[in-house]
Amino acid sequence: MSDTPANDSSPVDASTQVERDRALINEARQQGIGSLFWAFTRLSGPGWLQSAITLGGGSLAGSLYLGVLAGFGLMWLQPLAMILGVIMLSAIAYVTLSTGDRPFQAINKHVNPVLGWAWAIATLMANMVWCMPQFSLGAAALKQNLSPGGIGAMDPTSANWVCVAILFGIAGVVVWFYDSGGWGIKLFELILKAMVGFVVICFFGVVAKMTVTSPGLDWGAILKGFIPDFSLLTEPSPAFAETLAQTGEYADYWQNLIVTDQQKVMITAAATAVGINMTFLLPYSMLQKGWDRDFRGLAIFDLATGLFIPFMLATSCVVLAAANQFHAKPEPGFVDTDVKPAGNLVGGYNALLDGRIRAQWKAEIKIGDRDFSTLDEEKKQEFRDALPIGDRTMAAMIVKRDAFNLASSLERLVGAGTAQYVFGLGVLGMAVSTIIILMLINGFVICEMLGLPSTGPVHRVGCYLAGVSGALGPFIWSKAGFWLAVPTSMFGMCLLPIAYFAFLFMMNSKSLLGNAMPTGGKRLWWNILMLIATGMATFGAYWSIRTSAYPIYGYTAMGILIALAIIVQIGRRR
Repeated sequence: MSDTPANDSSPVDASTQVERDRALINEARQQGIGSLFWAFTRLSGPGWLQSAITLGGGSLAGSLYLGVLAGFGLMWLQPLAMILGVIMLSAIAYVTLSTGDRPFQAINKHVNPVLGWAWAIATLMANMVWCMPQFSLGAAALKQNLSPGGIGAMDPTSANWVCVAILFGIAGVVVWFYDSGGWGIKLFELILKAMVGFVVICFFGVVAKMTVTSPGLDWGAILKGFIPDFSLLTEPSPAFAETLAQTGEYADYWQNLIVTDQQKVMITAAATAVGINMTFLLPYSMLQKGWDRDFRGLAIFDLATGLFIPFMLATSCVVLAAANQFHAKPEPGFVDTDVKPAGNLVGGYNALLDGRIRAQWKAEIKIGDRDFSTLDEEKKQEFRDALPIGDRTMAAMIVKRDAFNLASSLERLVGAGTAQYVFGLGVLGMAVSTIIILMLINGFVICEMLGLPSTGPVHRVGCYLAGVSGALGPFIWSKAGFWLAVPTSMFGMCLLPIAYFAFLFMMNSKSLLGNAMPTGGKRLWWNILMLIATGMATFGAYWSIRTSAYPIYGYTAMGILIALAIIVQIGRRR
């Protein structure tokens, strides 16, 4: 067995604890399913680490916009994406616990170093990019929900500095505890379990309140939404049909806009279920705990309970809340003038109407757009107000809300203060837990690339490097809005197939697994499931590129990846 990451300052004590855990599992197996379930629950940990990263800004944004655009029609998407992700994570867990090898080294030795380095570099890139919106999300929760009269009342720059200091301080302390030894790891896992649990309870409580408050939720339609329906890849939700008909000859314009956004959100929801950085974290967190082949059953249980269940509950609750409040419903204040529209949505609403006006001008003169941007704001507003009611209603329906509009819309259900604090704390928990894990993964990646143990100053520097990158988020993206999590996640989706192909090759490497390699029917099932997951991830990467603003660059990158896969397949050791 190769050297495994070790943070514990007392190897003897760590080894003793592993043997106690092994004895607990073996004794529980003899006592029956109930005892084994309780033992697995006590010993779980890495799955909760995965929950802490997947329940972040990307998952929240994906869930919110799935509900806004598709209602209950895409309830199936995130659970399906997570099931496929759990399959691949179970595969890398099986390989890692069967061999005891560090995955980065195993890929380089038994598959191909090109693929191993591509996996590590892609993970590093994803950490740096994904950490930024988490800081931005956490800062927004502090300013808008939890302290609007305090931090929120400060000038924007000062408020951002205070928020960054709070977020970086919390994450930095927890990461320092993790690197301090065995007791630090236990405290770290306890904190993350509490944070993930709190996030789930927050959103579950809101949906429970909506269920018992008139008119309640249509649970028949909700359950039907868990049946896969791929028509929403190319068609808008049926709930938009009546308003689309009112837009006349520009119905196709609005329909294409809705479908494009639906496709992007579907990619986001799938990409944030299991990201490439999660694939790097899991095997190392298991090795960190001293697990080996006797813990393979625990690993699968851990992924099912600590990852899948919290993810499904939290994301489904957000989809339900968003669908119930926003789907095919015009945002108040834009079409009717009895109330003032939400200030953060005015710019997005006007941009939708401006796009519709440009489309009309282009159709009328048949040669490109007129320069609408040269008009003064008063003249632009005249054109917007002159648009038919159907166009203005459609724009008010699909204007891009954020989680804080959702909190405001629920005030009538749970009260103004309760709604803001519940959502604020839930969003803050999502952001902080994800920041912590992204920092931790970054430390692992840096150490692996340098061939150093995952402990000590280098590991901490790698962790804080991601934190510094993320801290730029509130300053760089302060005006980008909640929607920014969508293109960020689409970028992550493009990287995911690298990890999935690596795991597929590892599971079929005789030189790596030896006698532990599945044979016969088990090997067939592993490969069928992994090929489905890898194929879906590759399709998602292709679709992400296809719907991006600059597809030529994406297709070029995908061509390079295909060439890389061919080289890897030719050169890999069997």
